[in-house]
Amino acid sequence: MARPRVGSPQREGLKAKIMTDKPSLDQWAAAAAKEVKGKDLTWHTAEGIDVKPLYTAEDVTTDPGLPGFAPFTRGVRASMYAGRPWTIRQYAGFSTAEESNAFYRRNLAAGQKGLSVAFDLATHRGYDSDHPRVTGDVGKAGVAIDSVEDMKILFDGIPLDQMSVSMTMNGAVIPILAFFIVAGEEQGVDRKLLDGTIQNDILKEFMVRNTYIYPPEPSMRIISDIFGYTSREMPKFNSISISGYHMQEAGATQVQELAFTIADGMEYVKYGVASGLDIDKFAGRLSFFFAIGMNFFMEIAKLRAARVLWHRAMTTLGAQDERSKMLRTHCQTSGVSLTEQDPYNNVMRTTIEAMAAMLGGTQSLHTNALDEAIALPTDFSARIARNTQIVIQEETGMTKVVDPLGGSYYVEALTQELVDKAQEIIDRVQAEGGMAKAVAAGWPKAMIETAAAARQARVDRGDDVIVGVNKYRRQDEDLLETLEVDNAKVREGQIARIKKTKAERDEAACQAALTALREGAAKPSSIENNLLALAVEAARARATLGEISSAMEESFDRYGTQPTPVKGVYAAPYEGDARWAQVVDGVEAVTRRLGRKPKLLVAKMGQDGHDRGANVIASAFGDMGFDIVSGPLFQTPDETVVLALDSGVDVVGASSLAAGHKTLIPELIHKLREAGRTDIKVIAGGVIPPQDYDFLRDAGVQGIYGPGSNVVECAADVLRLLGHNMPPIGEAA
Repeated sequence: MARPRVGSPQREGLKAKIMTDKPSLDQWAAAAAKEVKGKDLTWHTAEGIDVKPLYTAEDVTTDPGLPGFAPFTRGVRASMYAGRPWTIRQYAGFSTAEESNAFYRRNLAAGQKGLSVAFDLATHRGYDSDHPRVTGDVGKAGVAIDSVEDMKILFDGIPLDQMSVSMTMNGAVIPILAFFIVAGEEQGVDRKLLDGTIQNDILKEFMVRNTYIYPPEPSMRIISDIFGYTSREMPKFNSISISGYHMQEAGATQVQELAFTIADGMEYVKYGVASGLDIDKFAGRLSFFFAIGMNFFMEIAKLRAARVLWHRAMTTLGAQDERSKMLRTHCQTSGVSLTEQDPYNNVMRTTIEAMAAMLGGTQSLHTNALDEAIALPTDFSARIARNTQIVIQEETGMTKVVDPLGGSYYVEALTQELVDKAQEIIDRVQAEGGMAKAVAAGWPKAMIETAAAARQARVDRGDDVIVGVNKYRRQDEDLLETLEVDNAKVREGQIARIKKTKAERDEAACQAALTALREGAAKPSSIENNLLALAVEAARARATLGEISSAMEESFDRYGTQPTPVKGVYAAPYEGDARWAQVVDGVEAVTRRLGRKPKLLVAKMGQDGHDRGANVIASAFGDMGFDIVSGPLFQTPDETVVLALDSGVDVVGASSLAAGHKTLIPELIHKLREAGRTDIKVIAGGVIPPQDYDFLRDAGVQGIYGPGSNVVECAADVLRLLGHNMPPIGEAA
């Protein structure tokens, strides 16, 4: 039978018949309801979006446009990955500059295209490695950098005029960027050729990550000075990476991450303009950094929505150049989605998240290694993570088409929902005077902590499934070989290098440069009084990171905050839950026996500012009836002991994320014993490799709770430590 000709009456009649016979949405709904026996298929997400089981053309209300054109929904470049794939940029750094340099060289030889430097927590917080507050932090969770000499070793043999370098630094951003500039100079590289990004996003630090040094106002002055210096002196360098990543890691929903990140960016632009900069002279060098979690399509839509929102925001702020309105972003797969339990599942998680970043249109990507839920990545795990990106680029054909999900009914509708919901939060921020004022008021941090507590409750109840953790759990877990840094050895080496640097420098020139910086911090910002320019002079004179930070601290002071746990959020989903009731009854029984509530101190020792876990524990245990003392961040073991004794606690819960547990927790226990308080129980939680459990138990730790631990069961275990006969799961009291 011959096929009808295009445009013929026969063809048009056939088309009309097909359209007439096409099932209606009502017919589809009836058929679906019959199949699922009336079950509600709507997915009510944590973002407040009701995701329908079916999307059609009727759900697409906006035109996303074309890639490379405003508002850049479909990508910032017309050809996207069909023209050039995203940059493979692995975030790494540990121990010494020498070891990190060797690691970088191996990765670059294996196909990595850019460097992303992780610094240790002593460096983040502006302390030299010889400072007494950082004995457990040096070389842990990043590389120790105390002077230009360390920075030169870090990039030895890596030409800084050819390599894009991203540096995750916020608190000590002035000395680190100064060291980078001088290290480039001493390689023979003009600063105008330096390519890369400095994170420099302090508002996010005050909300979630807490590796700040100075109060908000001088911190914002530092950012403005970096904008001014880099726009004049470093045209290829991105002066800020506005980060939502750490917000999601701290528990933010995708809407919150999106809204607060864009609002942070708007605040930075306002400060730059207020300092006298032309918006179109510096805005084109701003970049962003987002987390990519396991909510696959939500993450894809989030990156598309971010580009729409930034274009809208920059238009409102007065940018004229379309490049100033173009959101360029780096992405990193989620750390919080990785699990200690059944860790090889993390390879799949990272692959799925990498695909979401790619389909969302990122400009560069870091893929986390399978062992990062418990330790720093090994060469083996880092190779798998890096090759995940290489395989996607080289083998799948995914890079052959620009924005392959453009036009998807679901993706387009979800993008618009995220735009609308994030805009509501952005509008509230702007109505209340901007993000700096919102951060000072504390409501963005409280909103994120509420979301984190609610998420943990859903996981603990099994409402949100994590394979291998709360469903399909294995009886015997794989014990991964992990990378361990000898903290004492690294610190010893760093102290020796600091002494050598100070002995060989021109002391008078160094002190003169530090005096100029100290005086500059006390005066208003100007081209002649730019803090980064002054710090470059101090770095050339071999001032250390701690000395440069201290010089500014004399004028700015050092900032500190007290955690305030949210209340009632964790308890809400447990209404009517039998196990929850058992634990609450157990707390009440202990209360009757003691004549007061059992008291738990949640302690954060060392320079690790990540406080999601500590805040969730404090909130959940408080909801169960414990009396909670939330210790200040950045305590020493001595300070924690004093607080524990003064507060009259029964248990100290030490929260660890940055590998300082083998130094700080045994010291805490030793100090308690010296005070004659062997009755105070010490428990530990956080990112602790199972290989370290015996070491901690031998040191006197009585309970260890790694990632994925059920918080209600943790509370039941603590009650047993306090002498209450708490029944196992499911048994009656």
